[in-house]
Amino acid sequence: MATPKVPAARGVTVLLVDDQPIIGEAVRRMLAGEEGLAFHYCKDAARALEVAAEVGPTVILQDLVMPEIEGLELVKRFRADERFREVPIIVLSTKEEAAVKAEAFAVGANDYIVKLPDRLELIARVRYHSRGFIALGERNEAFAALQASQQVLANDLATAAHYVRSLLPPPQQLGSVAADWRFIPSAELGGDAFGYHHLDDTHLAVYLLDVCGHGVGAALLSVSALNAIRSEALPQTDFHDPGSVLAALNKAFPMERQNDMFFTIWYGVYDTASRLLRWAGGGHPPAVLLPPGGGATTLLESDGPLIGAVDGLEFGSSSVSVPPGAQLFVYSDGAFEISRPDGSMWAFDDFLQTLAAPPAAATNRMDALVSHVRQLSARDDFNDDFSMVELVLG
Repeated sequence: MATPKVPAARGVTVLLVDDQPIIGEAVRRMLAGEEGLAFHYCKDAARALEVAAEVGPTVILQDLVMPEIEGLELVKRFRADERFREVPIIVLSTKEEAAVKAEAFAVGANDYIVKLPDRLELIARVRYHSRGFIALGERNEAFAALQASQQVLANDLATAAHYVRSLLPPPQQLGSVAADWRFIPSAELGGDAFGYHHLDDTHLAVYLLDVCGHGVGAALLSVSALNAIRSEALPQTDFHDPGSVLAALNKAFPMERQNDMFFTIWYGVYDTASRLLRWAGGGHPPAVLLPPGGGATTLLESDGPLIGAVDGLEFGSSSVSVPPGAQLFVYSDGAFEISRPDGSMWAFDDFLQTLAAPPAAATNRMDALVSHVRQLSARDDFNDDFSMVELVLG
């Protein structure tokens, strides 16, 4: 719908289209002296749309009987023009005829007056219809401004999502470990970020964090925490010790200095020589360890508190021996907190079963999971970021 042209001062602007100058003068005198009301007269019906475009009427008064263009035909022309589709039209007639009145309303007139009416009645109708039109214009302007603001926000979120993706490591072979991932940002952009890198020749760190909330602020905090881990820039921190890393993050990112935002994280260190995996988690979903060739799934629980919520906390580490060829999956809650069309939530146990199920030939487990989630939710997008890292621990 086109936004109606409304005068900046939001005053009433009347355009009278009538071939009789005496009627034009009579209406002018009726409206003269009315505060906030401007009057314009057009004698030639053939120029009515041109004049209307010049003056921007909030209400149009027009005769039904004119020599060049029949009145109802002019109403149709106004309604066919996008500029005047919503402008109120009051038709003026010399007779109170039900059939003519019905036809006038049928082609788009808003009101019908037998001319000439009482001055007070004319002013009341002009102001009444103008108020509605002005309100419509203001509503449409507000809606257009909202749409523009939303587009700016969407562009900012898309830029932020692109930036976050640019910081993620490429899927790659890291010695005996094959690393892969899937990252599908939500429309509002959550605060997910992840990575993996060698600490030394035999130790590989893997981590995934999820900042509370959505938007650019959450993304910026996730990037800051990611960079602190990746660059090993946390003072007095042993990055081989997962509990030490989480304690350092908790100290470095207190929520009172991060606009009350906190985050969850799972951080692990895999020793390729001893095949020992040590990990610690802060409020994060448990990582999943799948043995080669099937078998029982092992959940690497995240027992620690949220990062940034309480100062001075300590975080313990756990460990597990990993058989050759096992698959490690670290993910955010956006991978399993899925709402079905009926409003019910997908069960976590069903998520685990779907992840552990052998995928179809030539299909990655993560791709099979994404496809299944989209079928469950009956939508292609996600309410929260979908983030998952897969390590095949050879």
